[in-house]
Amino acid sequence: MTDFLPLAYPWIKALHVMAVLSWMAGLFYLPRLFVYHAERGHLGQEPVQSFRIMEDKLLHLIMNPAMIVTWIAGLALVLTPGIVDWTMIWPWTKAAGVLGMTWFHMWLAGQRKALLLGQGLSGRRYRMMNEVPTLLMVLIVLSVIVKF
Repeated sequence: MTDFLPLAYPWIKALHVMAVLSWMAGLFYLPRLFVYHAERGHLGQEPVQSFRIMEDKLLHLIMNPAMIVTWIAGLALVLTPGIVDWTMIWPWTKAAGVLGMTWFHMWLAGQRKALLLGQGLSGRRYRMMNEVPTLLMVLIVLSVIVKF
């Protein structure tokens, strides 16, 4: 398998970047849907039903598959000989950022369930949490590009 990885490296890297972009789009948009759900969901049944459908489809049809492909392609890149120098700091900060993104993804999934039960947070809280993926993205991109 390790002979295959260097040959497939550009394709795996391209797949990884596409999956990350899709995952990040969901991580940015789902909390925004939660803001609308928390602030306008009490106005009547139709907005609540629309929010529930959009949240469910975004999480299950886009975000979950994108996260899985991101992880699989990322691990394939890590296993490619000569790509990662584990004596440097950047692979560890990137790994911490990816674990943080994964935690945030799972937190969002839990918040979706809480909103379904009418136990979600306030719109203001979801707005604040919407900054988490931005901070993690900055950490990850700086780690990979600057390689400190």
